[in-house]
Amino acid sequence: MPRIPLSDFLTGPADAPILDVRAPIEYAHGHIPGALSLPLFSDEERARIGTAYKQVSQDRAIHIGLDFFGPKMSRMVKQAQKLAPNKEVRLHCWRGGMRSGAVHWLLELAGFKVHLLDKGYKDYRRWALAQFAEPRPMLILGGLTGSGKTDVLHELARRGETIVDLEGLANHKGSSFGAIGLPPQPTPEQFENNLALELSQLPAGVTPWLEDESLTIGRLTIPKPLFEQMRAAPLLVLDIPRPVRTRKLAAEYGKEDPQQLAEAIQRISKRLGGLATKEALAAIEVGDMEKMVDIALSYYDKTYGFGLDNKTNSQVLRLPSDTCDPQVNADLVLEAARHASLLQTA
Repeated sequence: MPRIPLSDFLTGPADAPILDVRAPIEYAHGHIPGALSLPLFSDEERARIGTAYKQVSQDRAIHIGLDFFGPKMSRMVKQAQKLAPNKEVRLHCWRGGMRSGAVHWLLELAGFKVHLLDKGYKDYRRWALAQFAEPRPMLILGGLTGSGKTDVLHELARRGETIVDLEGLANHKGSSFGAIGLPPQPTPEQFENNLALELSQLPAGVTPWLEDESLTIGRLTIPKPLFEQMRAAPLLVLDIPRPVRTRKLAAEYGKEDPQQLAEAIQRISKRLGGLATKEALAAIEVGDMEKMVDIALSYYDKTYGFGLDNKTNSQVLRLPSDTCDPQVNADLVLEAARHASLLQTA
């Protein structure tokens, strides 16, 4: 049966959905962005087949697999028709073996046009990890907590600049408070998959903007080769007074669940110290968001300042501003980048 390489698979017909026939647990762990789950075997069935393969023989495992496959063939075709009404699909399993081969045969028998991925999802993972080591020009936008860096990043995008929103991909704003009000974070593998695809789609010859981050965003880790490139890239740092940042964050956190805010304070209690933690929790109880934020910033400002002193970036440009207005600060960073000849355009 004909198989296609990953490059052709990813750029295949937009109206031919990607169907992942691996078990649900494999799909949940990580999948090609946009792929839909059409599992050939349940998690339990996959485990039983694997046990038979290891403890008895390959033939025994195949026979068990066929016993599972036979009764569900009609149901799988009906599911595929719902997922791909035009009856054209892109299909893969883990490494392009018997699972995708069996479903390929079944769907072609049912009249589908099937594009089968050579070497399977395993090849996507190899490709994804290679994306992070690919040398790329980039500009890093920094600033103390509450500077509105993400807002500026999105304002840059509205003006036609290319951005990579790491926090958006991670569903986390980076601090102890970063998960509040956001969906759950993806798995580490899914984060890498989504990020790799976004990096691969960056226009050639254009310098993207990324936000300055620590190695971890919530419970996710920026891939080391990419993080090292970020550490070496030019860094433009918004320098905004603490009272301005405090008011901005207080307005944002005032809309959130006090219990979640208290839990965020508890997570950094060892770094804040006992007295500061107690005062911050008391401030949350009475709704004094500015006091709570000011206490938290005493820790975050110190941490970021220490990190800034140890930066290895090729250039560090400090940009004083008296506002968190993203339009004003986008003007500021663009002017600084142009003045320093840091911007490339396609």
